[in-house]
Amino acid sequence: MRLKREPIGGSFQNQGGGNAGVKHQTRIVLDSAGHLIEEWRRRATTCERRQQTTRKARPQADQALGSGILFTYPQLATLAGVQGVVVYALASALPLLSFAALGPIIRRKCPQGFVLTEWTRQRYGTLAALYLSFMTLVTLFLYMISELSAIGQVVNLLTGIDGLPVLIVECVITTIYTSVGGFKVSFFTDNIQGAMVLGLILIATITIGVETKIDTSLIESSGLTKASLLGWQLLYILPVAILTNDFFLSNFWLRTFSAKTDRDLWLGITGAVVATLVIITLVGSTGLIAAWAGVWPGPEDAPVDGSVAFFALLTQLPNWVVGVVVVMSVTLSTAAFDSLQSAMVTSASNDLFRNRLNIWWIRAGVVLIMIPVVVIAIRAPSILQIYLISDLVSAATIPVLVIGLSDACYWWRGFEVVVGGLGGLFTVFLFGTVYYGDAQLGAELMLLEQGLYTADWGAFGAFVAAPVGGLLWGFGALGLRLGIQYVSARLRGQRFDALDRPVAVSGPQLVDPEAGRDGGTWDNTEISSDAPGLAKTTGKFF
Repeated sequence: MRLKREPIGGSFQNQGGGNAGVKHQTRIVLDSAGHLIEEWRRRATTCERRQQTTRKARPQADQALGSGILFTYPQLATLAGVQGVVVYALASALPLLSFAALGPIIRRKCPQGFVLTEWTRQRYGTLAALYLSFMTLVTLFLYMISELSAIGQVVNLLTGIDGLPVLIVECVITTIYTSVGGFKVSFFTDNIQGAMVLGLILIATITIGVETKIDTSLIESSGLTKASLLGWQLLYILPVAILTNDFFLSNFWLRTFSAKTDRDLWLGITGAVVATLVIITLVGSTGLIAAWAGVWPGPEDAPVDGSVAFFALLTQLPNWVVGVVVVMSVTLSTAAFDSLQSAMVTSASNDLFRNRLNIWWIRAGVVLIMIPVVVIAIRAPSILQIYLISDLVSAATIPVLVIGLSDACYWWRGFEVVVGGLGGLFTVFLFGTVYYGDAQLGAELMLLEQGLYTADWGAFGAFVAAPVGGLLWGFGALGLRLGIQYVSARLRGQRFDALDRPVAVSGPQLVDPEAGRDGGTWDNTEISSDAPGLAKTTGKFF
């Protein structure tokens, strides 16, 4: 399903100076960004000192919200109705609690690490950590594409301006100020990101309430208040997709591990869950309003796609409101994009190169990656499809990975994680080939070419095949590894010890060197590290 890039009905291009006003406001915010760089440079030094002494949990709601939510949630509402909005909101917000539950466990198991890949290195070995790092970078790459694609379409739909220049300027600006201030600047812009989301919702709520007229006769006939097969499928698909995919995002883990105490972490994430739930429900409701106001699906000669339902409502609003929305959307996208950019730099530097490569080489590599990101974003067929591809990858990888969190599964190693993750994706292909009776359609299912919202069970089956198939392949790899090790031990005349419990599955307990402050602590045993942020021990792969 391809999102339209033409202005809706050409309405804003036909309103004289209105479009020029929107262009002017857009230029203002882009020009103003340059003047903020020096201020961010000055704040960066102060921010660094403060974060070394005070590490409260940052609200993770900001990380779950980008300009893409203005497309995906209203579209789901037009397809699955009220049931879809509620399920999507819960599936997006509740998985954040997993970081509060698992964050302290992983931190104590790998005290020197600050992202999931560090625990993976300590538990499963270097090869498994590199595998997870690659998948993490792929996920970030896809999210960057979706973010740029979304804002490009926002600008194009509302103003008629080609979105490419905006994407290029956004990439340049975020590259400059993240290079100046690093991840600390991303923390600062998170506040802007949250403010823009709230501002957009407030403006949309007020203006839609004043200008939009709901046809009550359409409420019943639309069928959006009734349960549907798709709605019931989403009860499984969305929690699996979003929960597993959140594990891949380094920016979530960085904020999780920045919490000084478990209590701070739970408080911060609980607030994020509530905020995310409310915001997503409100945004998703615009799809329902568009349907009941007759804006969606639009006339037969100019149909309106559900993905632009939020912006289709804006055709009824004054031009100055549209201008403000465009400016706020660009600001929101910039704040979300710099977090992804910083997370990619951090993941590549820490996980792939172990902080042995100069950070500026890493930043240069990320700049080069921006080129294909922009090219693909301009041609991206669907933001939802991009999200679903990354969700499918995580659904195959994460279940076999988290088995190692249990000390009872000490026999689970990196070989099983890698084989299981790749096997899960291969199982999706096998399922698609059998279900559709065509190998090509099976391959297309791995890319979810038909999207999530098809009348068949293809997408549902894919999200069942990925985790279940991954676990089956993982246990099959376990049997193969144990068989090889058993035969090898017999041939060498040695004792078979592959199932012996190791002396220590987890690492030493973490102590925050500043834990005495504010009365919080992680543990009572002091540890030292020659390389902060890096695991000193490496687990077994085979």
